[in-house]
Amino acid sequence: MILTHTIKTAFTGLTTHKSRSLLTILGIVIGIAAIMVVMSLGQGAENLILGQVATIGSKTIAIIPGREPKGPTDFVSTFTDSLKERDLKLLENRQNVPHLDQVMPIVFGSEPAVYGSETYRPTIFGATPLFSDIFSLTPDEGDLFTDDDVASYASVAVIGAKVKTELFGNNDALNEKIKINGRNFRVVGVLGEKGQSSFVNFDEVVIVPYTTAQNYIFGIKYFNRLIVQADSEANVPATVEDVTTTLRDSHAITDSAKDDFFVQTQAQAIETVSNITNIIKLFLAAVAAISLIVGGVGIMNIMLVSVTERTREIGLRKAIGATSYNILSQFLVESMMLTSAGGALGIGVGTLVSFAASWLLTHFAGFAWIFSFPWEAALLGIGVSMMIGLLFGIYPAYLASQLSPTEALRYE
Repeated sequence: MILTHTIKTAFTGLTTHKSRSLLTILGIVIGIAAIMVVMSLGQGAENLILGQVATIGSKTIAIIPGREPKGPTDFVSTFTDSLKERDLKLLENRQNVPHLDQVMPIVFGSEPAVYGSETYRPTIFGATPLFSDIFSLTPDEGDLFTDDDVASYASVAVIGAKVKTELFGNNDALNEKIKINGRNFRVVGVLGEKGQSSFVNFDEVVIVPYTTAQNYIFGIKYFNRLIVQADSEANVPATVEDVTTTLRDSHAITDSAKDDFFVQTQAQAIETVSNITNIIKLFLAAVAAISLIVGGVGIMNIMLVSVTERTREIGLRKAIGATSYNILSQFLVESMMLTSAGGALGIGVGTLVSFAASWLLTHFAGFAWIFSFPWEAALLGIGVSMMIGLLFGIYPAYLASQLSPTEALRYE
């Protein structure tokens, strides 16, 4: 029995019971489709996040208070008050950090903003005019506040596009006053639609001088972040070392294990994001793969039923010369054809679902989401499907090949 005849015979056997064959491979379809969706959306999320991180620039260094998180339980440790004005002054001293170009303190939180009868709760972002360069932000209307505004604790604000719409509608916002925490802030600039960038949705922010935010909005004496720019990309490692040494001296830390801050470059941030997203993708894919095992058990069950139903056929074929190897090959090919078809259908379904999800995220959620087809997952899906067909088809095929022609022909 040549291979082409084996495949043709197997195909005839499967199409005899189309509904049963389709239901049999449903577990495989669901499993492969789930893996495709997880890998596609995971890659899309990784590309989106990495794109946002990359917009900050390769010379940018973030100094974050608290211990560096090593797991989910350490996340809360980053909300500490370890970065203060003294640290800022020491970093601005070029003798301490020779390759530092600029440094910007950041404070943030959320407070209601009121204009007339309208109220909206934006993210309050306290910074310096340097935020424009770091985050590539330029007001569509008006101007940024100045360094003099920072030094004088001025009550001025630059608002995001959504904040403008929520509070002012179609009316002009420039030079109008909004009230935050009982204090009036004059709107000096309005940003155009920017969307999500580096974990901040700049459409939903009110940006004020950090000194004003500290004293009149949040009532704090520390910073949530310090953003440093090195004078060149080549000097980033030296700047990180100088920043670390300066802050350890400032905080009287002699043991690095007791650091109450951590320094993160954009390269490190990108590596961290990639590692996290890869772990999540693999974990979710492993969970989805459980349905493949269930599907494989279903394949084996149906193949055993098929052997029982076709006992007389097997006996007749053996009586006219078919060998045990011929019978074994036929049932193995049937099993692998079933799972391969399930894999192909799963790839198609997973691709359609992933594309639809990407379209919805782009058009309704406002993310700059790019559909990504996971070739590795598709190739892996086909390979795993065929392997499942082989592994779970061996036992039924072996039983079929061992049937005695005489006993099989007597089977009722």
